[in-house]
Amino acid sequence: MALADVVPSFSEFPYYSVLLALFFAFHGLRKRSLSPSGAVGAALVASIMMAVQLRIFGVSLLVFYLIGSRATKVGKKLKGQLEADHAAEGYRNIWQVISNAFSAFIASILWSALFVENSLWSKLLPESVVSHASPFNIDQQCPVSLSNPYSRFLIFSALGHCACCLGDTLASELGILSPTRPILVTTLRAVPPGTNGAMSLVGTTVSFLGGGIIGLSIAITLLVQSSACREDVLGLASGLISWGLLAGGIGSLLDSLMGATIQRTRYSKKNKKILQDDSITTAEDEVTIISGLNILTNGQINLLSSILTSLLIGYLASG
Repeated sequence: MALADVVPSFSEFPYYSVLLALFFAFHGLRKRSLSPSGAVGAALVASIMMAVQLRIFGVSLLVFYLIGSRATKVGKKLKGQLEADHAAEGYRNIWQVISNAFSAFIASILWSALFVENSLWSKLLPESVVSHASPFNIDQQCPVSLSNPYSRFLIFSALGHCACCLGDTLASELGILSPTRPILVTTLRAVPPGTNGAMSLVGTTVSFLGGGIIGLSIAITLLVQSSACREDVLGLASGLISWGLLAGGIGSLLDSLMGATIQRTRYSKKNKKILQDDSITTAEDEVTIISGLNILTNGQINLLSSILTSLLIGYLASG
């Protein structure tokens, strides 16, 4: 395959997508929510997702970023009082950025390869992947129609991923505002705020809400972009919002179950703070183990829960 057959022409290059991605990456770097490597990763991932012809992938990513960043800002001061090294924890590097977008990123690439004629990804991916490829006319058929299970699966997989990630972010950042102590999901005993695997009424509520917001944003995007989707506005919107709510709840539960069992939570009696995975301690800190085995880190838990939620929602919604 010649290079000219793969590289997009000047007129086909997604300038607006790249510029918008660079803007938000620079914004994250300036606000110190992204490290330099994190900003590079965010710019690359966002450029690719926003360049996909079907806009739900880029829109859901931006909704997650904007609302998640606002929630982090709201909860930052209080979390700094409850968790050691919280400021450093919010400084995301490239691997954290990629893991937080992984499933939706893969879904966007596959959708472009399968349903956009002569797309870059249809040329780069192996024939075994794109053997079912066929151009998609979004004005003749709604992309989430049951008559096209491949498209529906990929869209709902992206919904499941973003709903899980936004729900988890809102629960983590806003759940600490709960007036009562959270309970550990495995033992139902009260634990310090910030404990991995702990759930509160506020945290659980905003998890569902975050998922619903993702579902609503995807519904609005489809209604704006596809005239075929406007044939059943109420059915489309209610369905996507419902699946988003479910994904937010499932993602929160999976994250909590894994956090309580295969992620260790340490607590400093001296500082009265939850310790991060990489927090350095001394004997004077009087560290105690609240829950979990030291198997996975917080980032690995987030990646695994988002992948599982993505696949589960994609399967259930298209089954």
